[in-house]
Amino acid sequence: MKFGLVVVIALLASAIAAHFLLQDPGYVIINFRSYIIEMSVPVLIGIVLSLMFCLWLLLKIWNAPRKLGEAASRYRSGKAGERLTRGMIEIAEGNFSKGEKMLARSASVSDAPLLNYLQAARAAHLLGEDDRRDKWLKQAYEHTPAAASAVLLTQAELQLDQGQYEQALATLRRLDENAPNHSHALSLLGRLYYRLEDWQQLAELLPRLTKHGRLDAQTLEKWSVRVHRELMGRAEDFGKLEEAWQRVPRKLKENLVLLEARYSGLIRTRQHDLAEKELAGELKREWRTPLVRLYGLVNATDPVRQLKKAEGWLKQHPDDAELLLAAARLCLRNELWGKARSYLDTVVSIRPTPEVYQEFGRLLNQLGDDEGAANAYRAGLNLVAGSDLPAIPHLSAMGGGPKPAGS
Repeated sequence: MKFGLVVVIALLASAIAAHFLLQDPGYVIINFRSYIIEMSVPVLIGIVLSLMFCLWLLLKIWNAPRKLGEAASRYRSGKAGERLTRGMIEIAEGNFSKGEKMLARSASVSDAPLLNYLQAARAAHLLGEDDRRDKWLKQAYEHTPAAASAVLLTQAELQLDQGQYEQALATLRRLDENAPNHSHALSLLGRLYYRLEDWQQLAELLPRLTKHGRLDAQTLEKWSVRVHRELMGRAEDFGKLEEAWQRVPRKLKENLVLLEARYSGLIRTRQHDLAEKELAGELKREWRTPLVRLYGLVNATDPVRQLKKAEGWLKQHPDDAELLLAAARLCLRNELWGKARSYLDTVVSIRPTPEVYQEFGRLLNQLGDDEGAANAYRAGLNLVAGSDLPAIPHLSAMGGGPKPAGS
């Protein structure tokens, strides 16, 4: 369309020019030093146009090698792009070996060789060829050093997928040195620490994850609770337990799992009076069944007062099985055998558990009812095993064991 319009305009201009020039072709004299050149205007126009055409042709010839090179480069890039696309399609269809070869061959002429090498590395990884995977990753780094973070991230992800945790840890630590607070790298490092159950390292990483990571709030809270629970659970003495508790964020101080870990730690480190005081205060603030169970395990210096407090709670929670079990344990501590048995009978009728039957067996042993104790222990084992266990036959009191046949 455009070319046709130019031709039409040129023809019109030529016709108009011819009309005027035929009437009077004009006369041009060029006087240069001692030389005089005479010609008509049409001849001059023809000479000028010829010179312009020659200049245009010379420029075309001069630029021809560059244009040919650019065309060849575009052709190679187009073919490389086709191979990249085809290689990725092959990988997506499960033809990992063919896809890897196509990507590797086209990398040297590709406009995005980094992508070729990274995808080839993934293909080799899916084939289980770790050496080739690392080779392509190395070439990706050597070809594009500015993309070191992308290469290391890809390497870490593939190592994690392969279960190569030590190598992945080394890769992620190197990445953390090169690009501190990289959000995705921090998330991968946190997942690795969680998988390795390296709670100390994860505890040190959590503040950075909270500030720079891409983890959702639910995952962050899950990791925080697990970390602080493990650290309190491993505290060897009261001082270390308090240190671990102080590291718990304020918003998690009322988390039930962490409260259980704290009070269990107080009991383990023989801080029974402090545990009794804090448990009683927490239960007054909010009634939580797991904490009620722990209250029955506290061996405070005033068991009578502790029992009265538990029995006072029974007025508001008469059917709470954990509170009844806690009251029974406190009765045992106060040597109130009859009341303890009454509580345990009630618990067995409400919610029998192996733990309840264990306490029942201890009580019956204390009362001298060995057969009843054996039955209680067996009932608890039945709950664990999921089937009835046969009773153990009584041993002969005189012989100390079954008599051999024929004796």
